[in-house]
Amino acid sequence: MFKGIEFANPGFFWLLLLIPVTVAYYIWREQKLQGSLSVSALKGFSLPGKSIIPRLRHLGIILRSLALLALIVALARPQSALSWQNSTTQGIDIVIASDISGSMLAEDFKPNRLEAGKNIAIDFIKDRPDDRIGLVVFSGEAFTQCPLTIDHDVLINVFSAVKNGMVDDGTAIGMGLATAVNRLKDSEAKSKVVILLTDGSNNAGSIPPVTAAEIAKQFNVRVYTVGIGTRGYAPYPVQTPMGVRYQNMPVDVDEGTLTKIARTTGGKYFRATDNEKLKSIYEQIDKLEKARIDVTQYHKKTEVFLPFAVIAVVLLLSEFILKNTLLKGALT
Repeated sequence: MFKGIEFANPGFFWLLLLIPVTVAYYIWREQKLQGSLSVSALKGFSLPGKSIIPRLRHLGIILRSLALLALIVALARPQSALSWQNSTTQGIDIVIASDISGSMLAEDFKPNRLEAGKNIAIDFIKDRPDDRIGLVVFSGEAFTQCPLTIDHDVLINVFSAVKNGMVDDGTAIGMGLATAVNRLKDSEAKSKVVILLTDGSNNAGSIPPVTAAEIAKQFNVRVYTVGIGTRGYAPYPVQTPMGVRYQNMPVDVDEGTLTKIARTTGGKYFRATDNEKLKSIYEQIDKLEKARIDVTQYHKKTEVFLPFAVIAVVLLLSEFILKNTLLKGALT
């Protein structure tokens, strides 16, 4: 009944305590007014005819209590609260392009680069419930894992299932970026963003990374590039007949190309050397893009106390009429 209702003067609800007091007083008064008569036999008295009137003698206190309840609700000023959001921009569309090549299994991040990147990106997605976000993965090739969607639960489930080996190995940065841009080129959003995360240099695919950056610029897509990997060497798991062994592999992040991609598109390049640094990078991107949204909140309240006041008047009027007509001869 009160779903979507707010009360301007909720303090009046303390008056509800008057209802049990009123009922208690009525019961006490009824007991004081009722007498008793002891006789040896009832044969000298004629039995009264059956009538419903005595049974209704307590209807007055019921109507009075309901009227008091309705009056108190009216005094509390119930209001229907309508609210909506009017965005002065058309929002932000974001595509995350994630490298899933074999080198992303290196364990300079915990548990490894790929899983760390997934977990932190998922937290980023959860913090942006109003944006459409999509997912592109790339290795030797690139493909769309999830198109732009506002259904982030589906996106997170798809992202969680991403793993190395889904496509041929390699690092096709240009193809990954071009695929992400293709998902954004028809978007009517005010701001279109690609977050590209990789730990290597372009060694596969038919589109050079700089060419993909120029394409992104033509479609007004801003690219934030993230180079992931410690500096120097990183432990990489290698399967051997004796089980998994670790080899220290050189970290080869093409920072020059990633920086050029970001500058060409008006974005920014970041370097992540551990989990905390990667998390802070996503937080920076989150703040940079939130600054571009201008949202105005509107609230409209409508007074709805009148029906409760009318109900109170009707109940009190009903009690008065019944007391002076139908219940006039009832025991009181």
